[in-house]
Amino acid sequence: MNDTISKHDSTPLFVRNRPLLEATFLARPNRFVAIVRINREDGLPEPYQAYGTATSGAEGDEVQAHVADPGRLEELLVPGRKVYLLPAQNGGSRPRKAKDAKRKRRAEHQRKTAYTLVLVDYEGTLVSIDSRVPNELVYDGLAKGFFPELSAYHCIKREAGFGGSRLDFRLSANACPSGGPDCLIEVKSVSLVRDARALFPDAPTIRGARHMRELKDAVSEGLKASVIFVIQREDAESFSPNDAMDPKFGVALREAVRSGVDVLAYTCRISKESIALDRQVPVVL
Repeated sequence: MNDTISKHDSTPLFVRNRPLLEATFLARPNRFVAIVRINREDGLPEPYQAYGTATSGAEGDEVQAHVADPGRLEELLVPGRKVYLLPAQNGGSRPRKAKDAKRKRRAEHQRKTAYTLVLVDYEGTLVSIDSRVPNELVYDGLAKGFFPELSAYHCIKREAGFGGSRLDFRLSANACPSGGPDCLIEVKSVSLVRDARALFPDAPTIRGARHMRELKDAVSEGLKASVIFVIQREDAESFSPNDAMDPKFGVALREAVRSGVDVLAYTCRISKESIALDRQVPVVL
């Protein structure tokens, strides 16, 4: 799908259309499912009646919730920690048609659960673990001219094929007044922060390293390429690859940068109602 971009002087924003439900995290039997205990005495907030949800948790109920981030999240999903759930409409969500086996498995798990775990309260800091949000924020940022490095482009294509993968965005040069090559963009969701430094990945990612190599190949073919790390929390002051967890990704990222791939990293302002792209932070390689 190609979209013409209209520019607005505004912060990229993701707004939830339904209120969240407070719960306590108990366990994570697999990457896609968490066991949580509902904290509300009165069950679901009244607004859900208007959305036709089939969910009706009450205080003390233990329920399953879909985990939208397949990373390890070991420092976030600790038993006893406060989390926030998005109850599904009509007893289950309807995700977009899966385009590969991994997305299909995630979609199947999401349909089987009546909730999605989207926020974690980490020692007073809200952390988003909804890996779908960064792409929406970046798209909104492109639409609003938020990224100075990319503001010359006026047309984008989502999920653009290149090499053996589908990258998140392709900015078309055809609609740019100044012309120039297309730009491929890959977006990565970051939730891990240690000593004010955001780290990616929090689990080994063969796919992530492959994306970096494909961005490098794009540059060698005369295109432009960028990777944008969206840090879904406020407490980071810099970003680095997590070499201790996945040294191959770090190598692939550094090689991509040496080839001419641009790297951007931004924190987010997070509330229970919305998530906004916020500060650009230094990338330390």
